[in-house]
Amino acid sequence: MKNYVGAIDQGTTSTRFMVFDQAGRVVALAQKEHEQIYPKPGWVEHDPLEILRRTEEVIAEALAQRGLRASDFAAIGITNQRETTVVWERKTGKPVANAIVWQDTRVADEVKRFSAAGGQDRFRAETGLPLSTYFSGLKLRWLLQNVPGAKEKAAAGELLFGTIDTFLLWNLTGGSQGGVHATDVTNASRTQLLNIRTLDWHEKLLAAFEIPRAALPQVRSSSEIYGEASLAAIDGVPIAGILGDQQAALVGQACFHPGEVKNTYGTGCFLLMNTGERLVPSNFGLLTTLAYKFGGAPAHYALEGSVAIAGALVQWLRDNLGIIAKSPEVEGLARTVNDNGGVYFVPAFSGLFAPYWKESARGVIAGLTRFANKGHIARAALEASAFQTREVIEAMEKDSQIALASLRVDGGMVANELLMQFQSDILNREVVRPVIQETTALGAAYAAGLAVNFFAGLEELRAKWAVDRTWKPCLAEAERERLYRQWKKAVTRSFDWMES
Repeated sequence: MKNYVGAIDQGTTSTRFMVFDQAGRVVALAQKEHEQIYPKPGWVEHDPLEILRRTEEVIAEALAQRGLRASDFAAIGITNQRETTVVWERKTGKPVANAIVWQDTRVADEVKRFSAAGGQDRFRAETGLPLSTYFSGLKLRWLLQNVPGAKEKAAAGELLFGTIDTFLLWNLTGGSQGGVHATDVTNASRTQLLNIRTLDWHEKLLAAFEIPRAALPQVRSSSEIYGEASLAAIDGVPIAGILGDQQAALVGQACFHPGEVKNTYGTGCFLLMNTGERLVPSNFGLLTTLAYKFGGAPAHYALEGSVAIAGALVQWLRDNLGIIAKSPEVEGLARTVNDNGGVYFVPAFSGLFAPYWKESARGVIAGLTRFANKGHIARAALEASAFQTREVIEAMEKDSQIALASLRVDGGMVANELLMQFQSDILNREVVRPVIQETTALGAAYAAGLAVNFFAGLEELRAKWAVDRTWKPCLAEAERERLYRQWKKAVTRSFDWMES
């Protein structure tokens, strides 16, 4: 009896394998971290083979927890850190170099060069994305240009490119012995090589970036059977769902109707608004991306706003300033004061993402007086995530012409009740935390389960979504707008700190 679906959740710092039952409850979970490699300032790399080993280990570990076998699984889905770029040999499976992680900024000069020839938005009409160090296309170009012999081997069809989902899928379905070389529309849409209308690789962009089509994976839907696993522990189980991590959280939050928004509070904040089958170009600093495509049904699109630093700011207070010993202590410290004391913390440590896209911005703490203490700084650090979220949501409402009804939240920071209440206050909207908060892995499991009829359809998934806690705004309008006005003033102080 196939009672379970599995989800590989391959993140920036660790890999998890989670097992869910038909009710969407977690049955087993195993997690292992992998090394963060920093060869030069601004460079961030991962060892793809270490990630593959960790994936195999957590699958075996999770199955052992409950004595599960491959025959217990209807399907397995994959969700992954997006934009991280891998190139490997078709014959051996050996990567030609470490993976270039989404956070890596080594292609900044290339961004400037391509922007000089047509502006930062020269490819936005086709891809929904501005030129940025964030996306995979220029990372792939860098590997082909800088790894000896890579350009020629790729043109000859000897090298394969993929984001992490593709690398795992290829390896788990046979690798050099017939592994499936494919990705889904959500990950493909983050490469800056996909035409998001046709859902196929764009020849104009491949030519501009000098990328041979032979190296690229096939673009498939987010929910279909790609192939069967050949790994012993899950041998024969269909791999049937792939979603980039933020799109997976949107699915896990059951945001299937236009206008529904989720925010994942992790290292950064990632907000996605489902815009349905309507592709909405952004005029207010957001990304237009694919939300999901389930089998033969039409693709659904999303507006996305990414905030670079959220939970990472709490880690910075812990590791760099030492004003807390453990991250959860930030809430208690922030509660030692009644308000922010006029202090605002703009965490533009490596520039600002949405809605500003200013790589020359740098972090500032504004409004300091002799009155300010570490409690005010802790509170300002938490409030920064809420202020940045409001900025993104305002842009979403302008672009989509849809008013937000409520905000669904997930990620590590949603346990912080002070932050969640302030988020509701500064938005003047309800903030809703679901019962099942492992929404990223759950979304991948949902996509896989839909493909094999383990789940009946979207209405069944909507019915599984249940509320754990709702925060309602209780801040006076005048105070809300005063706080937000001061925040906007602080943000302008961070602009253009780095001189070109």
